[in-house]
Amino acid sequence: MKTRNVARAVILTAIAVALSPFFIPVGISKCFPAQHMVNVLSAVMLGPAYAVAIAFMAAIIRNILGIGTILAFPGGMVGALLAGLAYRSFKNIYIAGIGEVIGTGLIGSLISVWIVGPLLMGKTMAVFALIIAFSISTIGGTVIALFALPLLRKAGIWEP
Repeated sequence: MKTRNVARAVILTAIAVALSPFFIPVGISKCFPAQHMVNVLSAVMLGPAYAVAIAFMAAIIRNILGIGTILAFPGGMVGALLAGLAYRSFKNIYIAGIGEVIGTGLIGSLISVWIVGPLLMGKTMAVFALIIAFSISTIGGTVIALFALPLLRKAGIWEP
């Protein structure tokens, strides 16, 4: 079973990176709905540790390829963690989706504004602008994941 989970993690990381050209530019941020879709899928299918690892690896690869920003780390990893913890606690895909939206849209954006922007990028950012940008991205990706999960269950790829 562990080998299957690692294979799923590799596939989900590849999907997040492969869909990276589809982003929404908002100021200095690039919002990636596909990453948030992958966050919810991985959180539900594999759990919080895998979800965070997938978000981390996708952020590294996107930054190396020049198609991401350093904001991908708090933007993706916090949402993935909260989605995974929410699903583990409640066994409900919609609550996992709410965890992703709160983790990325609110907490990830605040970490970006208060820590990542000033300390690592040397830039100040408008709090509400980043909250709106991250929220739009994460809501879009979360909705796609919530449609995909029942289809993956029917196809026998995921079992609750």
